[in-house]
Amino acid sequence: MTTARIGQQAPLFIVSDWVQGGPTNFDQLRGRVVLLEIFQVNCPGCFLYALPQAVELHQRNSSNGLSVLGIATAFEDFDKNTLENLLKLVNHGEVIGETLVMLSQHGILESGRLPYRIPFPLAMDKLVKRDAEVNDDEIAVFIDGQFPQLEQQPAPYREKVQEQVRAYLQKLAYRAQTFELFNLKGTPSHILVDKQGILRECAFGSNPELESQIQGLL
Repeated sequence: MTTARIGQQAPLFIVSDWVQGGPTNFDQLRGRVVLLEIFQVNCPGCFLYALPQAVELHQRNSSNGLSVLGIATAFEDFDKNTLENLLKLVNHGEVIGETLVMLSQHGILESGRLPYRIPFPLAMDKLVKRDAEVNDDEIAVFIDGQFPQLEQQPAPYREKVQEQVRAYLQKLAYRAQTFELFNLKGTPSHILVDKQGILRECAFGSNPELESQIQGLL
């Protein structure tokens, strides 16, 4: 799988199920700026910061040419970050696991449920079950994305990192296709694509400057 590159045409994301709105993709949204929010249902930071920000951006800018989409992914906690739990979120406002604990502690939930509805289209990342040993190409792609300066390090250090990456990848029961396609480092992450379909940003964590970036593209 060729990973996405900033400044180039954004590849089409890959999902297994649309649970709200859709189906759509970057090629169907030409002429609009697209914000793709990547989250996990078992991710407190996604619900404390990223999703509320995405909802606000949708409310303020959808009529001006912004399309916000959400993809629930899973790169860990495969028993919790499931399609079933995403459907519970969409249909009933239910949150689970660490998300439930953290939002409860912050007093955000109402009767144990999310107090707002996510208003934009939502889908589940396509998960492919791993049934083969990790190969050297997978390790090289992962290292290129996560440790781009590794080749400048001494050989013993490079070998240690390679073995750690191999062990990490072998523990993953599934491979999340969109998560890997955009070489994401965790959740929450956001992907920003301009009106011509060019990938402008692909970043992990919260970004207080996101709205100003979007306004510039609009």
